[in-house]
Amino acid sequence: MGRLLVLCILVGLVAGAGAVAFFYMLEAGKFFCMDYLAGYQPATAGYEKPLFSMGSGQDEFRRWLLLILPAAGGLISGVLVFWLAPEAEGHGTDAAIEAYHFKGGMVRTRVPIIKAIASMITIGSGGSAGREGPIAQIGSGFGSIMARVLKLSRDERRILMATGMGAGIGAIFHAPLAGALFAGEVMYRKLDIEHEVLVPVFIASIVAYAVFGSVFGFHPLFLTPPYEFNDPVLLVPFCVLALVCAGGAALYVTAFYTARKYILHGLRVPNHIKPAIGGLFVGVIGFFLPEALGTGYGVVQLCFDGHVDKLLSAERFTSLLPDGLAPGTVAMLLLATIGLAKIVTTSLSIGSGGSGGVFGPAIVIGGALGGATGCFCQILFPGMGLQPGAFALVGMAGFFAAAANTPISTIIMVSEMTGNYNLLVPSMLVCILAYVLCRRFTLYDKQLPSHFDAPSQMGNMATAVLRRLTVAEALVGKKDSETIVVSRDTGFRELMACFAETTQDCLPVVDEKQQLTGVIDTRDIRQVIGESGLEDVVIAGDIEGPARTLTPRDSLLTAIQRMVSTRSDELVVVDECEPRKVVGTLSRSDAVATYDRQLLAGLGH
Repeated sequence: MGRLLVLCILVGLVAGAGAVAFFYMLEAGKFFCMDYLAGYQPATAGYEKPLFSMGSGQDEFRRWLLLILPAAGGLISGVLVFWLAPEAEGHGTDAAIEAYHFKGGMVRTRVPIIKAIASMITIGSGGSAGREGPIAQIGSGFGSIMARVLKLSRDERRILMATGMGAGIGAIFHAPLAGALFAGEVMYRKLDIEHEVLVPVFIASIVAYAVFGSVFGFHPLFLTPPYEFNDPVLLVPFCVLALVCAGGAALYVTAFYTARKYILHGLRVPNHIKPAIGGLFVGVIGFFLPEALGTGYGVVQLCFDGHVDKLLSAERFTSLLPDGLAPGTVAMLLLATIGLAKIVTTSLSIGSGGSGGVFGPAIVIGGALGGATGCFCQILFPGMGLQPGAFALVGMAGFFAAAANTPISTIIMVSEMTGNYNLLVPSMLVCILAYVLCRRFTLYDKQLPSHFDAPSQMGNMATAVLRRLTVAEALVGKKDSETIVVSRDTGFRELMACFAETTQDCLPVVDEKQQLTGVIDTRDIRQVIGESGLEDVVIAGDIEGPARTLTPRDSLLTAIQRMVSTRSDELVVVDECEPRKVVGTLSRSDAVATYDRQLLAGLGH
């Protein structure tokens, strides 16, 4: 454990540095495509100011470029990914989950590099994607590479891979605790967690966040007002939000996998062209609604600030609505439209094979739908003093908890990202309700149902059962008299007759005092049969071999290990106090039958 924790510190350092580099790459890509080429600078999260800017002298907004930039970015990204590292396509987290469960934590060296570049191009050019998938694959790739370089075991490689994933996510989202929990929780669809990675990923996440924070500051991602929960009656409108989050999450997952089915797996064109096709449709939507492009964090921030009317599309959107609508109604319709459009653009950007995460868009969609629900509940419950921004915050958590089946880490993730822990109670309610209502859907197709379905855990569970069972339990029902033993002077023909009348694979050999001297198995018999003329002169003492023994107190795990090491199917069991007194024999089938009985007994309870 000490060695592993030291390695986790190294993984944390690399994951933190990787998060810093990746964030700079994303900002550079966004600046070049959106700001420099299109003259569009979208709103950002409150504490996350643009690293690059053209200042007050920037050119006018060239909206028409939004039509082609996502397609161009998709084409470049598709060529990079499908020619160099096909496993880097999509949102990345699924690839990390698959590597953890089915590939022993193996991630090719080129994958983190290709993933970072392709995601920078996809997101920077306006593709609706987030940072979670790329940084998950980047961080997990670093952990896997380090384990391979140091020639660590398969289990240690898997742990370091998951550790890198959690550390990277915790750093880039300013949420070290949630990032660590996410790495354990995202592996399974049910409320289960990969406990063996928790301590290592906590260490790595602390280090990674320290590295990232030393460059970009130790603060939340969003700037939020001091929302309060001080009246249990408020839980009623939050139940309405839970229904919206569950329905929206189901729609999000369905749209995402529909896009993958009909574009990535359905179109009969080269794979590297498909992200460009998805990007072309994204550009059409972005032309009319630019807020549906990119990460979209500014939408949520303006919702917190109560300035939805400052969105770029607000004035044009309002002009399409009937006159006389209340500002709250206009805000509700605008936020709902952005949320639904974001579902479509994300599904097209990533579902077509583009590179980027699904967490970032999910919290924007959840925030937009949550804000719209808050405006609706203001109209529905006029006397309760509801704040749409509070619904946006809780909606961020509830939506992703339902879509990804990760309610625990998501509650903490959104709290850390917003720096607001006053809404934990409604967040818990909405996340759990939305998760329960949306259990059949998940963004992460490679999630396993639970621990019991994990290939990596099956051996551990069998080991635990075998370690608990003893040889004495396996011998229950077998009488001592049933065990055939032979003396050292037994002739070969008599030995053959003994084997013919018993199911034993080995015969214990004893001396005149009935003390064990060795063992004869079927291999010894075959050697003699192959030599003509020896049947009449060979006795048991001539062909006996050394006996590897067990005692009744030994575990079945010990028994199986000795059978494997000696290549034997049956071992002699001796008395604990008299190590040369034969008690019986234990075969591999005896051990398996006892194991099966224990499993069936457990199922009966």
